[in-house]
Amino acid sequence: MAAAEEEPEKEQEQGSRGPAMHSARGDQRAAEAARQGSIWLPGPPPPGDSGQCRRAASQLPENSGRSDNSSRRGARLEVIRARVKDSSTSTDSSLWPLRGGIAGSCGTEPNKSMDMGNQHPSISRLQEIQKEVKSIEQQVIGFSGLSDDKNYKKLERILTKQLFEIDSVDTEGKGDIQQARKRAAQDTERLLKELEQNANHPHRIEIENIFKEAQSLVKEEIAPLCSGDNRVTDEFEEAIQDVILRLTHVKTGGKISLRKARYHTLTRICAVQEIIEDSMKRQPSLPLSEDAHPSVAKINSVMCEVNKARGTLIALLMGVNNSETCKHLSCVLSGLIADLDALDVCGRTEIRNYRKEVVEDINKLLKYLDLEEEADSTHAFDLGQNQSILKIEGVLKKMREVKNELLKAQNPSDLYLGSKTELQSLIGQLDEVDLGKNPCIREARRRAVIEVQTLITFIDLKEALEKRKQGVAEEHPSHKSIWSVLGSLSEIQGEVLSFDGNRSDKNYIRLEELLTKQLLALDAVDPQGEEKCKAARKQAVKLAQNILSYLDLKSDEWEY
Repeated sequence: MAAAEEEPEKEQEQGSRGPAMHSARGDQRAAEAARQGSIWLPGPPPPGDSGQCRRAASQLPENSGRSDNSSRRGARLEVIRARVKDSSTSTDSSLWPLRGGIAGSCGTEPNKSMDMGNQHPSISRLQEIQKEVKSIEQQVIGFSGLSDDKNYKKLERILTKQLFEIDSVDTEGKGDIQQARKRAAQDTERLLKELEQNANHPHRIEIENIFKEAQSLVKEEIAPLCSGDNRVTDEFEEAIQDVILRLTHVKTGGKISLRKARYHTLTRICAVQEIIEDSMKRQPSLPLSEDAHPSVAKINSVMCEVNKARGTLIALLMGVNNSETCKHLSCVLSGLIADLDALDVCGRTEIRNYRKEVVEDINKLLKYLDLEEEADSTHAFDLGQNQSILKIEGVLKKMREVKNELLKAQNPSDLYLGSKTELQSLIGQLDEVDLGKNPCIREARRRAVIEVQTLITFIDLKEALEKRKQGVAEEHPSHKSIWSVLGSLSEIQGEVLSFDGNRSDKNYIRLEELLTKQLLALDAVDPQGEEKCKAARKQAVKLAQNILSYLDLKSDEWEY
């Protein structure tokens, strides 16, 4: 009888030792799992989950975080999701009478228990895991690479490991711990999904495809550049410019990862373009003759090495050279500067200037090696905070105020002169915007200039039409027909200025059809040999085409 009474006390004492203590049966099960080659997680399995499922879900191969085993990882994650879901929604029926006590001690007053220092070890462990997951959240959100990048595999491996850590937490059938484990698993899965979406976003794939086109262009020109030949074809320059323009039109939707990917790609390609343009501007008098001074021979040899390094740098920026690294190239260039500094030019001004030019060339190349690190540290990819973009936005805001005032005024003719003066001053402000060699800022300024100039053209046309109403002498029938079309274009242009939609809107289709009809009407005008009518019709056709282009520009949803 006394032995029977001691056994419950022993069991109670063992249960009070927490989840870290194991029973003899648990040791046997752990030993069995070790013989079978699986990983045994201590603690009782949650309700609805067998020990076999627990061992199966916990088997981690060496390369569990790698993308080539994504199907295995997906299967393991499904097991974890099912376990977390089952443990949060179902409990043993024997625990129902204890729900009130659990809710009173842990479920409804977790903060109170934390303040008292009696927080459950499982809750503490879950909070530690969530803290580790939170520490890499910004890295996941800002990830701008692809699924085969080393950083992607690293982040995926960390998050997958945390999911298994969450799964190993013993809930002891308690509802609050089950809910906490479920929330932790959901947060981790959300980041895994965010990482996968960033790497496989359609616009990210579009950026990569455009970059591959640029790589193929560079491969064709890289051989002469690496040998020191600075000549490139006109076709190459035009193709690179087309690649840059297409990259500026890739939509990011405000996603940090896409902005970074577009910025990094543009930075590399623009750097290649600048390096080539700079090498082609080199003065034909260089290098100097070796007869001028003994140091000239050394400077000439260094300059030849710099020309070769220029081609190597282009290959590195475009990712077409796997035999060289940025670090090694930086050491080589720094060594060349040291060799030049050690030369004795004996006070010869022309030789000193020659050496200075070569050193400046080397420093320019060194600057390009730090492009991506500079972008990550200064958030240069976020053009929404760029001072040039903010200035352009300020100009556009003033332009819209002038436009709204004109379109809503009952007597707009009274505002024509003042509005044109203000718009001309806005054009001057846009000319002063610092582009910083950024094609996205250049495109933003170009669009802003078109916006302002279109409004000025609208005012000019309105003034011409009103002046014509005051008194018109006899004119050629063709000339009269052209003025009739211009009157219609003025009304349509007012609607285009007010348009704020995309190309799927019915209003866009209607405006496009109206402008097309006016172009057809101008084609039908017969100038009958009158030169003035020919020139007037040509200007009217150009105006209609400009309005149509402006409508397309307003509706293409471009963003910087």
